[in-house]
Amino acid sequence: MAEQLQLTFVNFLRDSYIIVEGKQNADRFFIIRQGKVRISKQVEVVEEEGGNILGPGDFFGVVASMSSHSHIETARALTDVTLISVQKEQYGQLIQSNTPVAMKIILQFSRRMRYLDEALTRLTLKNTAEADPSHLFQVAEYYARQSQYNQAYYAYHQYIKHCPRGKNVGLARERMMKIAPYARAVKLDYKPDEFNRTYPKDSMLFSEGEPGDELYIIQKGSVKIAKIVDNSEVLLAVLKSGDIFGEMALLEAKPRAASAVAYSDCQVLAVNRANFERMIGSQPQIIARLTTLLAERIWFIYKQLANTLIADPLGRIYDALLIQLEKSRISINSSQAYTFDFGPKELLNMVGLSQSDGALVLRKLLENKNIQILKDQIYVSDISEIGKQSEYYRKMEKIERARREHAAAFAGRGLL
Repeated sequence: MAEQLQLTFVNFLRDSYIIVEGKQNADRFFIIRQGKVRISKQVEVVEEEGGNILGPGDFFGVVASMSSHSHIETARALTDVTLISVQKEQYGQLIQSNTPVAMKIILQFSRRMRYLDEALTRLTLKNTAEADPSHLFQVAEYYARQSQYNQAYYAYHQYIKHCPRGKNVGLARERMMKIAPYARAVKLDYKPDEFNRTYPKDSMLFSEGEPGDELYIIQKGSVKIAKIVDNSEVLLAVLKSGDIFGEMALLEAKPRAASAVAYSDCQVLAVNRANFERMIGSQPQIIARLTTLLAERIWFIYKQLANTLIADPLGRIYDALLIQLEKSRISINSSQAYTFDFGPKELLNMVGLSQSDGALVLRKLLENKNIQILKDQIYVSDISEIGKQSEYYRKMEKIERARREHAAAFAGRGLL
């Protein structure tokens, strides 16, 4: 018999601080039972959907608690409040005893992540186009030009399937016939009841713009998540065993925002909507894992959004490397060596620099004797160097921001 869930009620007086941005060891989150709470951040990069005033039924602190990272926001009581305190290890029980609350958290996380991801795409990749099935043809064309025929063949096929009356259907059929002999690693369609799937290296699991109703759990191997922006493939992530992806299309019934390609031979478990709903009650550990992954991604996107505010491009580069270390839970105080799983091209994409604009910045980066490019991957011989450099540029940015605000305040009063 499952252990009964025992939740704690806590009270805070008006104007009390409940959680504080930047604080570590977030071991619980809160659901508002009575009263109102204001959420704020030291630096607001984009305006949040839904506003920053929370009321009964709303929750906060979940991102930090479930991801085991530092708090990304401050919560202050606007009125006297009564909160339900949920410890991280109680989340599995909460899922089983109160499915609607768990689903509310997951759905809000999914919407929040899509919104923040679109904001980050606008700021760094300067791209605002929303994926739709007709975009599949452009994806296929890009990969065909790059002689990546597995991906091209898959995307042409999906374009024809989802846009049977599209203006480029005839051309897509011609292209498929020409590249068919070279498309040797293609998995087009699986039966709905085929949940355990195998994909050879370089085969596409799904394409950006493709309608989707499944999420995937990697059992073995690795998968890269990428997006075509301005006629270039941008690497967004490399996922490994245990990772979950594709959940936003399943939860929100929207086209895929990016493509998933087997980075190595891989095995995945596919979960459709019907199975997902059953899992909520029968396999709370998987739902807890999904919530944790969404929390980690939201934390990561917030860090990336804050990175866009660093004016010095070299400072953004160091900060981006630091974020990657923190994401991987690598101690920045270590003097050990570390190899990132991406190269200079992907690093420039992370901070929104074109290859031409970023060439000089990369040269400056490589003037640091602790940093090299080995086999097209960023290598650092002393991890602590990344932390030191990032802290320096953050401090310089803080000083410069204070100077600008001071100057603006004086100008507003006609003193300059």
